[in-house]
Amino acid sequence: MLCVLGAVTLSATAQKVYVQGGANLANITKDKAGNTDDNKALYSFNAGIMSQFGISKIVDIETGLLFTGKGNKSENIINDNNYAKAKFNPYYIELPVNLLVKFPITTTSHLFVNAGPYAAVGVAGKNKVETKVLGVVSNSESKIQFNNDNPTTSQQEDASYSKIKRFDYGLNFGGGIAFKSIILKVNYGLGLAKINSTETNNSADKQNKYRTLSLSVGIPL
Repeated sequence: MLCVLGAVTLSATAQKVYVQGGANLANITKDKAGNTDDNKALYSFNAGIMSQFGISKIVDIETGLLFTGKGNKSENIINDNNYAKAKFNPYYIELPVNLLVKFPITTTSHLFVNAGPYAAVGVAGKNKVETKVLGVVSNSESKIQFNNDNPTTSQQEDASYSKIKRFDYGLNFGGGIAFKSIILKVNYGLGLAKINSTETNNSADKQNKYRTLSLSVGIPL
């Protein structure tokens, strides 16, 4: 559904299309207040194609499709001979829909701010764990499992403690500067869905939600 909607949007209405790529600094909230204390940020990436409708020189709508990495790292270090380190790195296809407000600098450049919702579907990812016990190091790796949920229903079908939700949603906030041949942008993704597939009440607290800071470069086509 996301791919079809994105393709229709890009082909039918886009006035400005650009490819985007960049780095993500991903994390997951740890406590009920929405903090990420004791979790380590995970470096990942984003890449895709975006479009702007060309509504006006001041206000515009931006959307597209991005392949983006989320997740976090965690470490439990006792001493040099005993520790556990884990990387949780799921990948999503994300559809953002942002309202842009532009502030012209010259005839070919402008500053901008953006905000809007996003929806995402999990498609891949891996868990990596490294442990060291009494000086002996071991490594393990496994594919991340997503539940086979129907997003039109309130319950989480195929839920399990070993699986995460396939569908994520939230809000984007960002800004940047656009020139004729390059766009520099920063974005903060505020996840609103708890990623555990056994959780159905997303509003109870802010624990176990994605937080993703992205620095990206866009090249107009």
